[in-house]
Amino acid sequence: MGINFSRRETLVGATALIASVNFQNAFADSFDFAAFLEKLTYSRLKNSPEQCTSLNIDPNKVGGPYSSKLTDKSAKAIALRIKSQEKLLAILKNIDASKLSPNDAMTLNILKSSTQYSVDIANVGIGDSMGQASPYVISQLTGSYQSFPDFMDGQHKIKNKEDADAWLLRLNAFANQMQDDLLRAKSDFQNGIIPPSYILDTTIKQLNVVIDGGAKNSPLVSSLIKKANDAKLDGNSYGQEATKIFEAKILPQYIATRDAIKEIRKSAKSIAGVGQFKNGDKFYEKALARATTTNMTPKEVHELGKKILEQTNAQMDELLKQIGYKDGTLAARMEKLYSDPNYSYPNNDEGKAKVLADINVMVDGMNARLGELFETLPKAKVEVKAVPKYIEAGAPNGYYQRPAIDGSRPGFYFINLRDTKGWPKWSLPTLTYHEASPGHHNQIALAQENTSLPFIRANMMGFTAYSEGWALYAEQIADEIGMYENNPAGRLGFLQSTAFRASRLVVDTGMHAFGWSKQQAIDYMYQTTGKFIPQIESEIERYIVWPGQACSYMIGRQKIVELREYAKAKMGSKFDIRKFHNIILSQGAVPLDILEKIVKDWASA
Repeated sequence: MGINFSRRETLVGATALIASVNFQNAFADSFDFAAFLEKLTYSRLKNSPEQCTSLNIDPNKVGGPYSSKLTDKSAKAIALRIKSQEKLLAILKNIDASKLSPNDAMTLNILKSSTQYSVDIANVGIGDSMGQASPYVISQLTGSYQSFPDFMDGQHKIKNKEDADAWLLRLNAFANQMQDDLLRAKSDFQNGIIPPSYILDTTIKQLNVVIDGGAKNSPLVSSLIKKANDAKLDGNSYGQEATKIFEAKILPQYIATRDAIKEIRKSAKSIAGVGQFKNGDKFYEKALARATTTNMTPKEVHELGKKILEQTNAQMDELLKQIGYKDGTLAARMEKLYSDPNYSYPNNDEGKAKVLADINVMVDGMNARLGELFETLPKAKVEVKAVPKYIEAGAPNGYYQRPAIDGSRPGFYFINLRDTKGWPKWSLPTLTYHEASPGHHNQIALAQENTSLPFIRANMMGFTAYSEGWALYAEQIADEIGMYENNPAGRLGFLQSTAFRASRLVVDTGMHAFGWSKQQAIDYMYQTTGKFIPQIESEIERYIVWPGQACSYMIGRQKIVELREYAKAKMGSKFDIRKFHNIILSQGAVPLDILEKIVKDWASA
């Protein structure tokens, strides 16, 4: 459902490259595209120590050790990145694609597309456009305060003293990041870019969890102790040093951020959409284009969602009747199904452990069928984990984290277990097929392991319509191969997921383009999906903070299905679903227009 930090990133930094590439030689016969690509890749990584850690990059390729550093998030640094993006775009447009190999020409087009989307939205001048586009620097889903602890716990490895010392240095740098975030947020606040009151309430709640918990309950300390001990180091000594840094530098920043947001909260409104801000309509137009990699208008997206919902709700109605839920509205019947004891887990530690155990059984069951869908399977494994408690309140319901390139870390499928009432047994298979196999895990791991792709395409490009479109399509193919045979309630979960993604098209455009309130969006999503109300509230707040992003799922799925039907008609008896899936996943993440060209060229050949 969600996407973790390492997959949200787009091409953001190329300062070193800009200084080293001459506009004239960018389109000369002697222009070395491979060398250009390598410089671009490592200049970008040099500006993102966190991504270097996530990808386990050789320090020698990015100017030296990075494990003690963090990205500069000051307003000045971000302005420089935006300027470098504009210069990079000019260089990319001056490269003569006709003089490149087909694979290099495709890489060039992908880079131009990614950079153009980033430049377009950055130039609107609202919020934080360098990662997942958001009008708000600090919210329940944006800001270093909520992403950094999860990053350190999940991705900063400790094998020796140098790694443990680097952890402590990163704690100091984290305090600086939080300070920079707050300065940028205050600047936006002064310009009237204030998140809705309920977004700030959730943000304050998450900040208070850390403040009230103190150093002893922070993974910045506890995870360090465990990892240091596992590496045969003195974990207690490192824990004491981390506690000192936490109490002297980090905790004051959490308090300062919380207090500033409490003050801003006094001026906050309840309006959900970005249309309330100056240039807000422009921001949404660019955010929607970047998320979907299409030129669809909000009206077109809105109407598509309604059309899919009409078809899906009719199928849900039939299945509800089949399992004995015949009376009442669709939403009322689905609500009863959520509380049906035949499908429930206790909302306690034992119940949450059973959820994780059952998901593992589902992962194994799908793994046994993957040969029917793919010629090539990823070498990396996927493990199931609960979302850490300290970010449960604002985190997505589920998300995937990529494996390490060197094989030292598997992929992780995280599920939010803040309330097991939101996860009846019939809802879990579809989420699992989306986040693990054949969804995000196959898509990400296969690209990462594809040695024929340039590193930047295999590991560093993010097009949400492609990645989330594939994961939603993965839910559909699980149904097509019979994973819900003799399980009508499970198939109802699949249809609810489809309705959920279709309703996103309606509520996201509703709030940001047509003036819907938060409650109007909640009511519509509930009526058309019957989904658990606390989950809907969390989801709607996510769409408020990440305009357009939620539309990418269904737009991407529809394009993949459309291309499959095209290939079937073109190829006839030669069509092989396994080869089709391989071609979809063989080029890494790409915009939908480029995906269309890839498939049509393949089908014609």
